[in-house]
Amino acid sequence: MPPAVNRPMSGPEWAMLLGLSVLWGGSFFFTRVALDAVAPFTLVALRVGLAALILNAVVPLAGLAMPRAARVWGAFLGMGLLNNAVPFCLIVWGQTQIASGLAAILNATTPLFTVVAAHLLTADERMTGHRIAGVLAGLAGVAVMVGPAVLAGLGTDLLAQVAVLGAALSYACAGLFGRRFRRMGVPPLATAAGQVTASTLLLMPLALVVDRPWTLPMPGASAWGAILGIAVLSTALAYVLYFRLLATAGATNLLLVTFLIPVSAILFGAVGLGERLAPRHFVGMALIGCGLAAIDGRLRAFGWRRHLPPEVYQGRDI
Repeated sequence: MPPAVNRPMSGPEWAMLLGLSVLWGGSFFFTRVALDAVAPFTLVALRVGLAALILNAVVPLAGLAMPRAARVWGAFLGMGLLNNAVPFCLIVWGQTQIASGLAAILNATTPLFTVVAAHLLTADERMTGHRIAGVLAGLAGVAVMVGPAVLAGLGTDLLAQVAVLGAALSYACAGLFGRRFRRMGVPPLATAAGQVTASTLLLMPLALVVDRPWTLPMPGASAWGAILGIAVLSTALAYVLYFRLLATAGATNLLLVTFLIPVSAILFGAVGLGERLAPRHFVGMALIGCGLAAIDGRLRAFGWRRHLPPEVYQGRDI
């Protein structure tokens, strides 16, 4: 039976979601530190390459075997492209131009894109009135955060912000694409290992051609610490949680994590990097939060519970 997309998540699932938000929120901090010494495409290749080595070593220790079917590895390549290669490159390049906290907030638009993509690409997650309202509120939040650069239409910062939004769209499509692994019977740990392995095959040649890393200075200790942090914590461990949640809670519930990521990223950025966000960024974040709450149905459900007796609202599709 497929996961119930709109059901409330259990306590353990919420715990995994919170843990995933911390792991991915920390990736913005690790990326910012590593980019001082490592070229962007080399960083993303190291991120998935080291994670692939770790997860492929863990799979047999867990008593599992990697699938060999060509259709499964084709799906791994598709997932690696949508969930790693495209968004990692866009986000890492974007972070060379904008603050990590702002990048995380822009990345929090992923559930908004998921609503639109699910409506266009699936038959069981059609767009409803409250979801449309959520999309509009979220898009308004993005416009507020980007600010006057939208009207100017020019500038490197605007391009970087658009790049991060493109990564959010790619993540949304990946969440829908990744539902197939449960139907294929691939365990979450093997799925995580397969995805990052496929991503390494996609990203390593790009890094070698574009960055020519052998011509660059050797990174220092702090950069290597950040690389290990982003590979071990924000990729290997994070994707084990990601695919476990995707299998049990569904794509829509899972991608709510991107609303929690900015909180973690802002704390990491403020404590570790001394970054400050403008007031409009917090206003935009609040609007996105309202949008996500409307998409999730919690605001609507709260309204029913306040104004109707339990025997009425408990039978409603909210």
